[in-house]
Amino acid sequence: MRGRRIGAAAMAAFSVLGAAGCGIAGADEVSLADKDRLVIGVNKDQPGVGLRTAGGGYEGFDVDVAREVARRLGVRAADVTFKEVTSATRQRMIRGGDVDLVVASYSITPDRKRQVAFAGPYYIAHQDILVRGDSPIKNVRDLRGRNLCMVQGSVSYERVTKEKGVAARLVPATGYADCFGKLTAGQVDAVSTDDLILAGLAAQTAESGGDAADRPRIVNAPISDEGYGIGLRLGDADGCVAVNKAITGMYQDGTAQRLLAKWFSPVGLKFTTTVPQFEGCD
Repeated sequence: MRGRRIGAAAMAAFSVLGAAGCGIAGADEVSLADKDRLVIGVNKDQPGVGLRTAGGGYEGFDVDVAREVARRLGVRAADVTFKEVTSATRQRMIRGGDVDLVVASYSITPDRKRQVAFAGPYYIAHQDILVRGDSPIKNVRDLRGRNLCMVQGSVSYERVTKEKGVAARLVPATGYADCFGKLTAGQVDAVSTDDLILAGLAAQTAESGGDAADRPRIVNAPISDEGYGIGLRLGDADGCVAVNKAITGMYQDGTAQRLLAKWFSPVGLKFTTTVPQFEGCD
């Protein structure tokens, strides 16, 4: 094992950058900050965010963030393994030790923080709505009585039906790629989730050409802020601090901004380029 724990001086300097306190790792468990190899959970069906390629690899903004964080933790690219996760399996795979980290459009919520720890957020996304080009839907209230895609394990549909009190009809789907297929096939009227995910989905039809009026479009009526965190084992204080330090460095040297532009400038998404306020991993 290669020691990479953050010393007291580094901890103090990092606290100035807004890191919150983290829990205490068990004495018998190895912090990810001390690992020479990492298994990182990523999505496989979110274009522009986390996508399994035809060659068997992974690509997207989250995947690039994961690689960059691993590099800044001192782990060689050859020693990073990506493993597929879904909205329904992320917590279980972290708690079971199947993955060391999860970088998968993983919104930080109070319920999730009781099961796993979060570093970051590394980006603040905004929940929005994707509809067909000819749709009359203009905002979340227009979803009342309409078919809304529901991905198990996601909190996005609950923000529409519970937090906003909109009585949409929920149509189950296995993931957001499945939601997109249901949208274009007319089986659902809308997909509501984070704007980065929606932008990646919309980009697929933009790249294929055709009549712009027929392409799915983002409504541009945000209904919430979504802090994307990096999930890790509950109580890994050293791992939390090390990952937060890596995220801070990515924003300070322009890496985060470059990756956002790489994946989302082509679809015209107005993304945030300032370092988010960290929540810590308590």
